[in-house]
Amino acid sequence: MPAGENWGQRVAWQRAALAFLSAIPIGWVGALIGLGGAEFRLPVLVGVLGFPSRRAVPLNLAVSFLTLGMAFFVRGRVLPWAQLIPLWPMLGALLLGSLSMAFWGAGWLPRVRQRHLERAILILLAALGLLLITEAFLPLTRPGGGLPSGVIRYGIAFLAGLGIGLVSSLLGVAGGELIIPTLVILFGVEVKLAGSASVLIGLPTVAIGLARHLRRGLISPQEGLQVILPMGLGTFLGAGLAGPVLGHIAPVALKVLLGLILLFSAWRVFHPHQVQTATSGEV
Repeated sequence: MPAGENWGQRVAWQRAALAFLSAIPIGWVGALIGLGGAEFRLPVLVGVLGFPSRRAVPLNLAVSFLTLGMAFFVRGRVLPWAQLIPLWPMLGALLLGSLSMAFWGAGWLPRVRQRHLERAILILLAALGLLLITEAFLPLTRPGGGLPSGVIRYGIAFLAGLGIGLVSSLLGVAGGELIIPTLVILFGVEVKLAGSASVLIGLPTVAIGLARHLRRGLISPQEGLQVILPMGLGTFLGAGLAGPVLGHIAPVALKVLLGLILLFSAWRVFHPHQVQTATSGEV
């Protein structure tokens, strides 16, 4: 076997191993809280595995879809999905907005300056993280979230879904980092129930954006074998480890953990872009 080919295979195996190992803790956190874990994977794909950020977005979506699929199974065994039935009208409005914008947002990815979008997301995630941590100790919500019922409530849910779908399609995230605080702070949903609702909303939202990226040929078979498959396997392992823990964590602890994740994610989303623009000259 030629030395160059042998070296290429060794690099491919190293990339696959890194993808697998990094996905285990990400999958654990994702299944535990109801996130796709993409806020952690994006820095890994860009900073560790060396993908440009625009290439990392569809890869991130693909693994997010696998993560949410496993989270759907894990959470359904611990928290029955029937508990979400009373929330379906509001969740339906949120999902409709999310799906609508996810479809259009995926087509805008090549035309959006990543730097501007990431700075907006940095501010948004940091604000939501601080709000959620504060709410854990000084409750800001009351039953129903304090919003009026009826058309206004559903309209707010639809508008929130539009923002969630846009962020999902453009950054390759499942949107849980926005869905859960929206449900908890605006609509007064209990945090564990909000995590399950996040999985249900995130799955079709991610599927819409991923389908559009796949039609544009942004994921190659090689990337599927070297990145998506090992990350998916690592995600399944990590998510499976979350099941025995999920039913024993206090809601306050989950809120604080999610808030810290949002703050960390806000910082990480900004810095991978700084590395990219330093080499690409994008402004």
